[in-house]
Amino acid sequence: MTDITAPSPSSSFRLSLPGFWLTASLVITALVLAPVIALTVIASHGSGDQWPHLIKYVLPVAVRDTASLLLGVGALAAVLGVGTAWLVTAHRFPGRNLFDWALLLPLAIPTYIMAYASVDLMHPLGPVQSAMRAVLGIASPADFRLPDIRSMWGAILLFGLVLYPYVYLATRAMFLMQSACVIDVSRTLGAGRAAAFFRVALPLARPAIAVGVSLVMMEALNDLGASDILGVRTLTVSIYSTWVNNSSLEGAAQIAIVMLFVVVALVLIERYARRHQRFNTQAQRSRRIAPRELTGLTALGASLFCLFPICFGFLFPALYLVREAIEDITYRGLSDQLLTQTWHTVSLAAVATIVTVLLGLTLTYTARLVRGPLPPALVRLGSVGYAIPGTVLAVGLLVPLAAFDNAVDAGMRQWFGISTGLLLSGSGFALVYAYAVRFLAISAGGVEAGFQKISPSLDSAARNLGETSAGVVRRVHMPLLRPALGAAALLVFVDAMKELSATLLLRPFNFETLATHVYAEASRGTYEDGSVAALLIVLVGLLPVALLARASRLPLAEGARAAEKRPSSADD
Repeated sequence: MTDITAPSPSSSFRLSLPGFWLTASLVITALVLAPVIALTVIASHGSGDQWPHLIKYVLPVAVRDTASLLLGVGALAAVLGVGTAWLVTAHRFPGRNLFDWALLLPLAIPTYIMAYASVDLMHPLGPVQSAMRAVLGIASPADFRLPDIRSMWGAILLFGLVLYPYVYLATRAMFLMQSACVIDVSRTLGAGRAAAFFRVALPLARPAIAVGVSLVMMEALNDLGASDILGVRTLTVSIYSTWVNNSSLEGAAQIAIVMLFVVVALVLIERYARRHQRFNTQAQRSRRIAPRELTGLTALGASLFCLFPICFGFLFPALYLVREAIEDITYRGLSDQLLTQTWHTVSLAAVATIVTVLLGLTLTYTARLVRGPLPPALVRLGSVGYAIPGTVLAVGLLVPLAAFDNAVDAGMRQWFGISTGLLLSGSGFALVYAYAVRFLAISAGGVEAGFQKISPSLDSAARNLGETSAGVVRRVHMPLLRPALGAAALLVFVDAMKELSATLLLRPFNFETLATHVYAEASRGTYEDGSVAALLIVLVGLLPVALLARASRLPLAEGARAAEKRPSSADD
């Protein structure tokens, strides 16, 4: 049963404040769940003559391509993420300190920009194949041609190279927390280095690997731009084409329901994998794994293995974008259109960031202020939007917004004889709403982590001195939460800048952002015209990556340095 904590007995106004916070959280959660409910209602209406077409021609291909893409990307990301994490954690080799943070750089490149750059780089007349023909002494592209990157294998490769840091980050943290004692025990029982890794270290890191792989799969499932550019007909692409090309909202909703089942399955797999994670953290004061020195060809192989995803997942695409952007600016200068799109992108992302952080602060503060199971449950329910692909979210948002617009328009016509038209649908409000629902989990998670570092005694002291619950937030929590709020705001801002799927479907008419501009140029095949916009998105995307790299290194760096000073235990 929900209980309200220690209100001041002398003020009825203060008694009402916790009720205000709880009511506000209930409203926020209802707004987050509204698209899912609307989606279910739309899908239940049926799609008429579209459904047989969807069943026969669309869904089989979409489900097959989605399953192939998720399995392939998950496997590749696991190999790259786990392999690089084990190398930089348990070994010393040339460039290891650089690779430790540089392996996160591919996160700065959205998948659709990676696809956009790779298609041009890997074109038969592009720089990669031209250079290979020059080295081999082959003049004609007809005599030497690499497999087309616009294929399933190309999509798996590109997604894996961009998304593997999710696995790397989670697994590296788990390897750093593992005790060297368990490795030593396996070695004393006769296990070799490879056996100790595969039979001891890897199983202990399995929950972290499952979390990373499930995140990779959800990102790949949510993608629209890269899959469309590479010609892979995933469920997301099918939703977009069914809605936009076939004008069938009901058909799009039914495909979206199928996609939601896939997302729920991925979330359940992730939860199932984490159910025993608590057993992996019991070695509280144990000795950490001491890095083993690699030499000769082994060291060279380790450096090349770490260098491969950095070069192909970030460095080469980024250099390509820089070159194309310089040529484009030199030839045409910065167009007014690009400046307008930049303003659209920044202003939308800024408004969405403020709204999302305030909503996250409200949810998490309610959970701190009001006792009982309801407030924490509202925080969890309010965070489900991050697991909903942008395309699905856009389909679900359209109906409640359109219903509101139609009701207002009908009322205004009846009472005043004027038409208000569409107030919310296809407006900036719809985009901010979609961004807030999509990224509320980031905001709530960041603020919740910040609240855990603030002692509840500060709240009690402030309330005893006569401060209201709103005043406690403003005068006590906000200054202390500034780092957490700043980090959450930065992550939301960058994700909103990069968002493509929902933006494509909900943007106002003739309204372009940097992301939609890049997608439009890639769809037309005029890649060079979108290079400046793509480079701007990548440069902004580097900010959270730097923050993430710093945050991930600080708590564990001291322990890792201490482990390096000890004699190696795993190389004897």
